[in-house]
Amino acid sequence: MSKVVHPYAHRLGILRDWRHRWFAVGARYQEYLKADVLLREFLMKELRGMYVGGIELERNAKMLRVVIKTSRPGLIIGRSGEGSTKLRNKIAAFLTGKKLSVPEIKLDIEEIRSPESSAAIVAYMVAEGLEKRLPFRRVLKQTIEKVMANRDVKGVRIALGGMLGGGSMSRKEELKKGRIPLQTFRSDIDFAKERANLPLGVIGVKVWIYKGEVFK
Repeated sequence: MSKVVHPYAHRLGILRDWRHRWFAVGARYQEYLKADVLLREFLMKELRGMYVGGIELERNAKMLRVVIKTSRPGLIIGRSGEGSTKLRNKIAAFLTGKKLSVPEIKLDIEEIRSPESSAAIVAYMVAEGLEKRLPFRRVLKQTIEKVMANRDVKGVRIALGGMLGGGSMSRKEELKKGRIPLQTFRSDIDFAKERANLPLGVIGVKVWIYKGEVFK
């Protein structure tokens, strides 16, 4: 029987690094883990619509570093850094509200130069198109053409699942262009999931983007 493995987890320690980087023992480990899971969920809700490609967290005993990767850093930073200050205060208030320890919070915002090669941003673009009630086949075709126009991308696959086209029954649709070698460890595959919230229900979006092989 074949096993479906998460493309990111499949390459941890080979091509990918962990998204949460810290070390702790005993009760502190439990607290850090709970804080990280809740904080990631909070940030994904808070930053929805700001084209976020990834969130990474680093910790030591006194500091929490939040790295936000986005293709539109201006939306988060705001005029003269107001947005990032507000976000830092919101994170501190959120941790306090959940009765978790609040360390010194450092916020780093990194720009993604080519958003079409980031699976998380492409998945959000598809979900955004579906939420605007555009025909799903048109959204898929246009997105795949946009992604494949990028020089770094060798292959892309987008899968949708849910009440597509206002049907009375949920189904799956998929479109693929190029190669997606999921079992090759050295293949650089970016993967992301997103939800499009429609009146009939939720449509799930999955995106795989293949950017060639890494031989380093």
